[in-house]
Amino acid sequence: MSWLLLITAGGVEVIFALSLKYNQGFTQLLPSIVTMLSGGLSFYLLTLALKTLPLGTAYAVWTGIGSVGVAILGIFLFKESVDSYRLFSIFLVILGIVGLKLTDVS
Repeated sequence: MSWLLLITAGGVEVIFALSLKYNQGFTQLLPSIVTMLSGGLSFYLLTLALKTLPLGTAYAVWTGIGSVGVAILGIFLFKESVDSYRLFSIFLVILGIVGLKLTDVS
């Protein structure tokens, strides 16, 4: 259950990060509301997952999911670079997340 909470928290973190781009410095009402709600929900879900998961693993996975999700969506939504070095770097983050999951004993 903790891993499901953590993965969900990471997904919500992607929404949080994307909404930062759209709220334009908290000058747009709806994206600003999404930013505040998704940020709060992501942190809340992370704290629930931390009840049973190791802090270092959970935090690294949470930020990794957010980073990979935003990097991939940035390619599609904002026409960010899609060169092989960028894709390989994203792959390395995913590999790190999988490695942390495989080494978790809880």
